[in-house]
Amino acid sequence: MKKQALGKGLGALLANNIENDNNKNVLDVSISDIKPGKGQPRKTFDKEKLEALAASIKEHGIIQPLIVSKEGNTYYIIAGERRWRAAALAGLKTVPVIEKTVTDKEYMEVALIENIQREDLNPIEEAQAYAKLINDYDMTQEKLSAVVGKSRSAIANTLRLLNFDNEIAQMIISGELTPGQARPILALPDNKKQINAAKYIIENDFSARQAENYIKELLSEKPEKKKEEKKEKTINPDIAEVNQRLQSALGTKVSLEDKNNKGKIVIEYYSSDERERLIELITGLK
Repeated sequence: MKKQALGKGLGALLANNIENDNNKNVLDVSISDIKPGKGQPRKTFDKEKLEALAASIKEHGIIQPLIVSKEGNTYYIIAGERRWRAAALAGLKTVPVIEKTVTDKEYMEVALIENIQREDLNPIEEAQAYAKLINDYDMTQEKLSAVVGKSRSAIANTLRLLNFDNEIAQMIISGELTPGQARPILALPDNKKQINAAKYIIENDFSARQAENYIKELLSEKPEKKKEEKKEKTINPDIAEVNQRLQSALGTKVSLEDKNNKGKIVIEYYSSDERERLIELITGLK
């Protein structure tokens, strides 16, 4: 499998240190003097993978130095937290590091890109990291796309995962529910229906396509009539079909009102990123 190229921000930041310094600035630093970086996007570490990396480090050592910034007598990790944790498991007392002074924006960019390109973040962590760069550092989706080497639509789809409540988010973090299975669920109108659908998809081990079809079926079901309704509304089957097709295509709730071939279409969204995704989808922008 071809390895994805480093994003522009990470390549520019790290190349000057690792490729051009010829190891002149590599220091051996005590593991106890090193701490995880501030705002590290990664919150969880796979125990088995960490143990496997520790075994490799015990046999071969650390080939690529950690990138750190120094404050007082403490070194904060910019890139290489997995190597640092694995080295501690392997019983190493020191690890090779390269010291670098970076801005907060550069730090977040490096931490995000390294974790994404090493596939170290779970989907929710990745979405949170994207959101932090966009909201805290005024980085547009277009700029983010160039930095991490992913399409704007891929970034927008990942950001959509933040619209889920904590229960479904935990299903995604644990791996019970994949992003492909989860995204169609956002088209359901309320949290309770979303949770029930997520559990049903997991119980039946649906593929992403099967999950999408299941949500389409749920959206096509007619709502229960309220007892207090005095008049029964007649739904044009053609309009109902168009409404269902729009909801399936846009991945969100759509309301279509039609009278004498005139009316309006209301498309719901729940965040600015969701709005941008819908605009791109409707206008064909990439």
